Order: sequence, then C-alpha cells, then structure tokens
Amino acid sequence: MNSAPAGVLWCFLYGNFVIGFGVLMVPGALNDITHDLEITVAQAGFLITAGSVLMCLSAPLFATILGKRDRRQLLSWVMLWYGFAHALCALMPDYQSILWMRVLAMVAPAIFTPQAAACIGQLAGTSNRGRAITFVFVGWSIASVAGMPTAAWIGEVFGWRVVFALLSCLSLLSAAWTWLVIPKGLAPPVMSLVAWRQTLGANDLMMTVGVTVLSASGQFVLSAYFAPYFKHTLDTSPADLSMLFACFGACGLIGNLLMSRQIDRIGAERCVNLCLILMSMSLLMWPLGNQVWLAALILIPWGLGMFACNSAQQARLIQLRPALASGSAALNTSAIYLGQAIGAAGGGWLINQGAMNRLHLFAWVGIVLALGLSIQAARVAQRIDKNTP
Repeated sequence: MNSAPAGVLWCFLYGNFVIGFGVLMVPGALNDITHDLEITVAQAGFLITAGSVLMCLSAPLFATILGKRDRRQLLSWVMLWYGFAHALCALMPDYQSILWMRVLAMVAPAIFTPQAAACIGQLAGTSNRGRAITFVFVGWSIASVAGMPTAAWIGEVFGWRVVFALLSCLSLLSAAWTWLVIPKGLAPPVMSLVAWRQTLGANDLMMTVGVTVLSASGQFVLSAYFAPYFKHTLDTSPADLSMLFACFGACGLIGNLLMSRQIDRIGAERCVNLCLILMSMSLLMWPLGNQVWLAALILIPWGLGMFACNSAQQARLIQLRPALASGSAALNTSAIYLGQAIGAAGGGWLINQGAMNRLHLFAWVGIVLALGLSIQAARVAQRIDKNTP
C-alpha cells in the first residue's frame, strides 16, 4: 500500500489528541486539583506519576496479549473505557478514589498510541511511512495547543471535574469514529517471544528507547509542575497561565508539522537531535524568564522540540526494524511514560525540598544526556547497517 487512507490518518490524529489531552490535563489543572482536594503539589503530581507507571508497564504487555485482536474493535473499546473511567473520576469524592480510578483509566494511552503507530506503519508505504506516523502524532501537539491551555483555564474557572467530564465526551466521539473508519481485520504482526527477544536484544533499538526515557525524564521534572511553578515565580493569573500553555502548545504543533514534512528527507535521528538541542536552549535560558512575556519567549524552542521529538522517535524506531514495529512502538510509549513518572516524581521531591527554582537545571541535565545517547545510538545503527548483508 503506497499510503494510509486519509480517514484513518485523521481518525488516529484525533485519537492521539484525546489521549494527549487526557495525559496533559492534569498538569494543566494542577492548581485547582491541589486546592479542591486539599492536598500538596507533590501529592497532586503523584496523579501524573502513578498513571505514567501504569502506562509504562502495560504498553509492552498489551502489545503481546492483544496482538491478534482486530484493531478496530480494540481501539474503539479502549477509547470507550478512557471516557467511562474519567467520567467516574469526575464523580469521585476524595483523592485516593480519584488516584486509583485515574490509574486504571491510563490503560487506554498504553494501548492506543503505540498500536495506532503500528497500524500506520503497516498501512503506509516505505517512502512516506515517517511522514504518516508523525502526522498522527500531531494530535498530541494539538492537545498541547488546545487541550492544556483549555484544561488550565477551565480548571481555574470552573474546576477540574469539568475538565475530566469534557475528556469523557471527547473519548466517546473518538470511539465512534474509530469504529466507523478503521478497516475491519486490521492487525499488525503479532509480537511473539522470539520477536520480543529480537527487539530487546537489538542495541540500536534499546539505545534509542533510552533516549526517550532520558528526554521525558528531563522534561517532566519541570513541565509537570508548570502551573504551580509559574504561580509561585510569576504570580500568574488564569489568563496568564492559559497564554503560556497556549504558546508552548502552539510551538509544539508548529514543530511537529515542520518535522513531519522534512523527516523523510533529512532522517529521523537528525530530527531527534535537533529537537533535543532546541529544548536544551530553553532550559539554559530559563532563569531569564522573570516576566510572563519573557517566559513565553523562552518556551518557544522547547515547544518546537517537545512533541516533534516524540514523533520522530517513534518513526526512528519503526524505520529501524519495521517487522518489530508493534513491540518497539510499545516500548517507546513505555519509555515516554517511564520518563514522565521519573521526572514528575523527581520534580515533586525537589519541590518538597524547597528547590522549585532549580528544577530547570535537573531538566537540562536529562536533555543533554539524551542528546549524547542519541548520537551514540545513531552510530551503532550505522555500524549494524554496514554489517548486515
């Protein structure tokens, strides 16, 4: 097949938007969650950490257990569960109940995002596979543009429960759309134990996955706590906070669109390295953002690189080993969420130690380590290419 059907591409893009909105809405609404439930910032941040741990552990597991399932049925039911679980979260009376329900809800991102990428990798031709995969990940960028600022504003004005209810409605629409447009019987190659051994034993794949862990860890040390950080350092109003999130998200969308157009021409690994460099620039300039408009400017390079980097990483892995795409995409999704869990937990610990103003330093270290590993992973992949008959 030369290209994936447009309807499938747009459906998966919207599905990733809904998934992204659900993941990002907690950082966006963190201030109201903290206030309404009468918990600390670190406790509220644990909603991010706990969900991320679940997504990290379950993505590879589900790639194996559900390997033979018709993807139309699987992904439709997954989005139904996402909506139902968050509707229950909105009705829960206390923090502990919400925490457990939120964790169970996050099964959906662990399945939908990697399996959508694997389906696109199967449907799209070799010449435009990178562009097709990164296109559906534009949904995550749109979530950062529209979802994160919306969650921040609605959370500040109407409360976090309204944000969760909105996600529930969006999820039900995604479930219906998926059922209508995804081809019946679509199922990427099943990840057998042999395939998993090949994936886990491939140095270039595992080093590339390590890049995702380091990058996500570094970013979420700070980005998970944007709302309380800006409130603490800049005394932001709801409008200011929404504007900062919108600026960040708009740059994420632009970066992803630009990268999607160029990735097949310049190569996925170069796109990843460029994104990491952009993010490191923002973190180096971070102390200069002592006014809202300066903070918005400093967020621009980070925004351009953040979601584009995740998309390029998925394309990079699938292009390295197309036959192992289902497994490598699941592992990369796990790596994203493992990084989020590590970063959010680390950031929460630093805040409890009174080090909120130093979060950017730890974030910068994570990004620089990711860049170094990415360069080394590309060299290993080149050596393997040369030695492969």
